Amino acid sequence: MNGLLKASKLIDAMSGRVGSTIYWLILVSVIVSSGNAVVRYIFDKSSNGWLEAQWYLFSAVFLLGAGYTLLHNQHVRIDIIISRLSPRTRAWIDLLGGILFLLPMATIIMVLSWPMVAESYFRWEYSADAGGLLRWPAKALIPAGFLLLILQALSEIIKRIAFLRGLIPDPTEKVVDPYVEEVRALQEAQP
Repeated sequence: MNGLLKASKLIDAMSGRVGSTIYWLILVSVIVSSGNAVVRYIFDKSSNGWLEAQWYLFSAVFLLGAGYTLLHNQHVRIDIIISRLSPRTRAWIDLLGGILFLLPMATIIMVLSWPMVAESYFRWEYSADAGGLLRWPAKALIPAGFLLLILQALSEIIKRIAFLRGLIPDPTEKVVDPYVEEVRALQEAQP
């Protein structure tokens, strides 16, 4: 079990690094969106490429951030119900949900998305809109995002099993993200 817990820590660290990188994609998305709006309204010019870049960036944040969200226990759930359950019951629900629902669903989506990505890549598919971007990079975000989600799901399953066996404390306690804590400390330090 110690080897699995070490693997879980490595996956958690990778998810944390991916999540910290995604923070910057949000900033890039805001800059692209703002720049596109300014150019469109002031100079009456528009570019389909910049519009598509906006949704590529949003897709990257959403898809690549799923594992990070799971790491921080911020995924969608019915908190009003689950918060009233004991930590062991929550761990059992997370364990069974991960094994029976999350892993199969994420694996199916990842596997079924590969042919679409490969076809788009080999056809060198572009957007049908004038000035549009290549499609395969956006499509490649789907299997990449679900691979990251699968890895994090495996990490969470390992942690729930270890918790149920009494080897680690409750893994559903808030995971501290150093980047978020640094930003929070800077905000509190300002007058």
